[in-house]
Amino acid sequence: MATGRNVMRAVRVSEFGGPEVLKLLSDVLLPNPKENQVLIKVHACGVNPVETYIRSGTHARKPALPYTPGTDVAGVIEAVGAQVTVFKKGDRVFTNGTISGGYADYTVAAADTVFPLSDKLDFKQGAAIGIPYFTAYRALFQKGHAKPGETVLVHGASGGVGIATCQIARAYGLKVLGTAGTEEGMNLVLRNGAHKTFNHREADYVDKIKEFSAVQGVDVIIEMLANVNLATDLQLLSPGGRVMIVGSRGPIEIYPRDTMMKESSIIGVSLFCATK
Repeated sequence: MATGRNVMRAVRVSEFGGPEVLKLLSDVLLPNPKENQVLIKVHACGVNPVETYIRSGTHARKPALPYTPGTDVAGVIEAVGAQVTVFKKGDRVFTNGTISGGYADYTVAAADTVFPLSDKLDFKQGAAIGIPYFTAYRALFQKGHAKPGETVLVHGASGGVGIATCQIARAYGLKVLGTAGTEEGMNLVLRNGAHKTFNHREADYVDKIKEFSAVQGVDVIIEMLANVNLATDLQLLSPGGRVMIVGSRGPIEIYPRDTMMKESSIIGVSLFCATK
């Protein structure tokens, strides 16, 4: 809760670096919502990998210092701007677009980035929706044009975006394959919609995927670690297949002819490029 009438607790970053640059302060000014914004009392905040990259200073996005990290939050509307009519004080909501930062008692967000939080979900679940689920939907449908009946391989399916992708793809009638690196991870992926899982730490896992997908191959691959897997992904695709790059941590050398033979596509995915 806020520690004073006009101040609150918030994590502030004054220099880029490791986790040690995160400083919890108790005298940060409470943000005021502008006419098209809402003030949310934060009950839970998601922590996304991209936020650690931004904090370290290695990401293309570099906020002005100092700043409060955190993009995905769930909580209760505390106040609304003069032009906001779709929300009122007391509404349960989630957002993936905080303006003042989510690692705080309160945060401000544009009203058109805020969504009602179902009573079926608690605040922790609400804080996990934004970037993972919106990224999964964008990769599958807005950029990947996946269709019911097609086969999707979620490469790195036990993470946040991976689980979201499995759930959404299964609900939309796709045949869902997933990879994970542990037995626990594989079971988690199965419980969340995958029809079949593979251990990507096994030397022959690619052969097993090829055998399972048979002649037709995989229509869509949602790729979380392109710098390791992209060259192999191209071997797994069906004619006209698409690799959607959600994550990569470095360069990789590929053989472009592998895309020519099947007229396959490699498409980058960034939720930051999505329009509202």
